[in-house]
Amino acid sequence: MAQIRLKILPSVRCLFDKLVQLKVEGLAPHKTVELRSRLVDDKGVVFKASALYKADEKGLVDVSSAPSLSGSYTGVEPMGLWWFMVPDTPHKKIVKKNVMSPTLVDITVHNGVTGEVLACETNEREYLTEGMRRIPVQDGRVRGVLFIPPGKGPFPGIIDLYILGGGLNEQRASLLANKGFVVLALAYYGYQDLPKNPKNLDLEYFEEAVNFLQKHPEVRGPGIGVISMSHSGALALSMASFLSGITATVCINGCSGNTVIPLHYKDIVIPPLPPVYWKLKIRKSWLIDIRDVTPDPTLKKNRASLIPIERASCHFLFAVSEDDHNWRSAFFAEQAASILKSHGKQSFEWEELWCLVGSQKHILKLSWTYGSVSKSSLINT
Repeated sequence: MAQIRLKILPSVRCLFDKLVQLKVEGLAPHKTVELRSRLVDDKGVVFKASALYKADEKGLVDVSSAPSLSGSYTGVEPMGLWWFMVPDTPHKKIVKKNVMSPTLVDITVHNGVTGEVLACETNEREYLTEGMRRIPVQDGRVRGVLFIPPGKGPFPGIIDLYILGGGLNEQRASLLANKGFVVLALAYYGYQDLPKNPKNLDLEYFEEAVNFLQKHPEVRGPGIGVISMSHSGALALSMASFLSGITATVCINGCSGNTVIPLHYKDIVIPPLPPVYWKLKIRKSWLIDIRDVTPDPTLKKNRASLIPIERASCHFLFAVSEDDHNWRSAFFAEQAASILKSHGKQSFEWEELWCLVGSQKHILKLSWTYGSVSKSSLINT
């Protein structure tokens, strides 16, 4: 037991979005061991995964090349112990409120027969690189947190939108800043002195945020980018359509029409799409499936809710996954692309993601093409 070593390479400390290599050395040849992962999020919810492995003739288990025989997943999954974690409390997602501290993932090696603990290690998954600046923002009405990367600026600027549910989400913004962007994680309601339950989306508030970021001395202008997800997708499309200075927009699993509450900009009001409640489904797990509740915004009766993205002059990236049961994400992305094409615009790209549902991995497409450029990626959702 003293000779058994669990290694997390290249280091036990890494950024949250980095891959690591997991090895167990010093085992008896062909010995079976169970590897377990455990994470406790900022709300105290426990997430776990496990997998059974068999050592090779040298007594080594290299998770990057060895297949899991059973457990939360099977086959070769280098990051399976991270990606396949599920909560002890059903239907919870990992919550990270404080990006100044790492997310800790405990990895343990157990005897495959007796369950005895043979080795353990903790992977510290951080959000900020050394030298990163996290600056709370209170500028006019604008509230949020600004992340400025280390090094000599100015840097490209991005507004990160994830507003549904209120509060402020900083994880993605901090990780993007590590790539060399100044990122403003923007709040809209339920945060500090912002309203708790706004009656509409005030696009002029978001225009103030754009102006704030454009004028910041660490931001290289004149244009900035916007990244959004889910309900915030239509908001990002609206910003690109009505506001000046937006040169790139990323919409992840969003809708091409406005939803939930009216969107206001000066004398323009875009009403929300009326939900089709009879299309709501309740799954066996008691999850509510609202995938088909949002109607087609291009239908004549719904057209007032359609975001006029043909007005935009920026570059779009639509990222979708078919297993997002909040929207018909691919349908809405195709719709937006079709609208742009019909107005003679080719400034968009498309990417389909793979995602995990329970212990099942759904790989939809690992590449996108635009013009003569072809790229591939693997995204851990």
